[in-house]
Amino acid sequence: MSSAPPPGLDPEQLRRFLDRERPGLVSGPLEARLIEGGRSNLTYVVTDGAARWVVRRPPLGHVLATAHDMRREHRVISALHDTAVPVPRTLLLCEDDSVLGAPFYVMDFVEGTPYRTAAELAPLGAERTRAAVLGLVDTLVDLHAVDPEAVGLGDFGRPDGFLDRQLRRWGKQLDASRGRELAGIDELHAALGRALPGSPAPTVIHGDYRLDNVLIDDTDRIRAVLDWEMSTLGDPLTDLGLLVMYSTPLDLPDSPISTTATAPGHPTAAELVERYAARSGRDTSALPWYTAFAWFKLAVILEGIHYRWTLGQTVGAGFDRIGELVPVFIEHGLTTLQEG
Repeated sequence: MSSAPPPGLDPEQLRRFLDRERPGLVSGPLEARLIEGGRSNLTYVVTDGAARWVVRRPPLGHVLATAHDMRREHRVISALHDTAVPVPRTLLLCEDDSVLGAPFYVMDFVEGTPYRTAAELAPLGAERTRAAVLGLVDTLVDLHAVDPEAVGLGDFGRPDGFLDRQLRRWGKQLDASRGRELAGIDELHAALGRALPGSPAPTVIHGDYRLDNVLIDDTDRIRAVLDWEMSTLGDPLTDLGLLVMYSTPLDLPDSPISTTATAPGHPTAAELVERYAARSGRDTSALPWYTAFAWFKLAVILEGIHYRWTLGQTVGAGFDRIGELVPVFIEHGLTTLQEG
């Protein structure tokens, strides 16, 4: 690890805090590095040379506390620890901004690989890739089988009217990012509103469930589900719809948005839905709506990134090509909804 501390985490301050709160946990000077690839909250690996931990905190300069609520993230991971859902063990939550400049929590480091692209999966071969992705579905079924009341999450969200609120929320996000005409996006939003399905019984949902938000070990088992910042109580089929969207091949060469669906052995979206339905017992006949909603949501997210790029507010590779992806996501959403 580099000796230069990463932005947002002072190892000496963290060491003093841990020595005070958990005496004996740390046995030497701490070094930290930022893990790249996270979309929002910042994730660091911290070591004293003998053991490793993970620290999560909001982005630098964050303003929306509710969007980066460390207490919620810490709470859901802690609640799920003794269930069938694999999550890291949490060690402590700190809501005192004076330690690292923002609230944060510390959890155990878990060995494993987050697979982000088809190219990363390819070395596993078809059989192992298939096993890993089907395991993703099985873990989602386990999550949706958790009784929220039994694990202390009965008040973790407002499931009544969940889909309607989600649709309105992402419509507002779209309105906040309008910098150009986007053919079909308002049509998609309106069509989703007209066809709003009735939700099954609410469950704990992850909110961003996909292959690169889990850690997979050398035996192709999921060791940990990560990135719980979007979790709440709501409609479980929103998680499945998003997983199906991410499991749909996109013919987009050199795209900054990756899908693992083209990896040899990757199950089809239909296979994932069939396995989820068989194992959960839930009716998935309305799933095209949820998948279309996932396409709409990602189109809005990408348009927001493109809009900020046009204003010069984003820096980095690939942002200049995000805008051309948005119509592709809109088209997939419309097609999914129309074909049902």
